[in-house]
Amino acid sequence: MKSTAFDGQWPNARQMASPNCDQRPNSEVSLLLIHAISLPPGQFSGDAIEALFTNQLNSAEHPFFAEIAHLRVSAHFLIRRDGECLQFVDTDHRAWHAGRSCWLDPYQKAWRTALNDFSVGIELEGDDVTPFTKAQYQRLVAVTQWLIARYPQLDKSRITGHAHVAPLRKTDPGPAFDWAYYYQQLDA
Repeated sequence: MKSTAFDGQWPNARQMASPNCDQRPNSEVSLLLIHAISLPPGQFSGDAIEALFTNQLNSAEHPFFAEIAHLRVSAHFLIRRDGECLQFVDTDHRAWHAGRSCWLDPYQKAWRTALNDFSVGIELEGDDVTPFTKAQYQRLVAVTQWLIARYPQLDKSRITGHAHVAPLRKTDPGPAFDWAYYYQQLDA
């Protein structure tokens, strides 16, 4: 597939460029990783997530921010509690969201690492205990359908959570994420 500079921008997302990205080593996009984030932990709203993903987090605003302000991370998308979707990285590019992780690719029947190379990361504003909103699921389903239509190697069997690829260090999207409901909505 030949792409242009803006092919990987979802038209239903507000664009906010992150510097924490680079070129994919090849054009493969075959994994969708779902994350959850709240900054400060357990608090919703505000611009701290955007600030983190754009290297503008003020370490003096909260004690937890001092621990993470040095990180250079991003996701392709963030879906806020009200369903607003922000896109930080064009999906044709590599966002820095998976960290040290591995995934058993069902088609290659092999463990894969360097997941950022071939995955799209979607952050949901949330935590392990607070149920996600209907608006978030609706937006997540819409962007997932767009991604599956755009990338032929991506299908429902190639969607997983951050906790599944980094179980010793991550718990997101956590037990509050309703996988059954999400898949049911994808099929609707």
